[in-house]
Amino acid sequence: MFMPLKRASRGRTKGGKGSSGTVQCTNCGQTVPKDKAKKVTGKINLVEHTLAKELRAQGAYIAQATVLKTYCISCAIHFKILKIRSADSRRKRGKLR
Repeated sequence: MFMPLKRASRGRTKGGKGSSGTVQCTNCGQTVPKDKAKKVTGKINLVEHTLAKELRAQGAYIAQATVLKTYCISCAIHFKILKIRSADSRRKRGKLR
């Protein structure tokens, strides 16, 4: 008999590489293993929206900065980046998706 897993990877993308470094959660500041943290990339406009709209109308290119955010598991669940598997899907073995 096996115990059902909440996450198929046990929450890590470590593989067999030993210990990994740590990063801080962007939201709460908790220290999380680098391979366990959920990474989300987003874009930030460097120019105000109304000004950017006018510049685009004139044909200008407006650069966007790419930001990498790392979340701990509890913050990732709170922001709906990660979903909790139901009890039925936790008991299934093999492919999860």
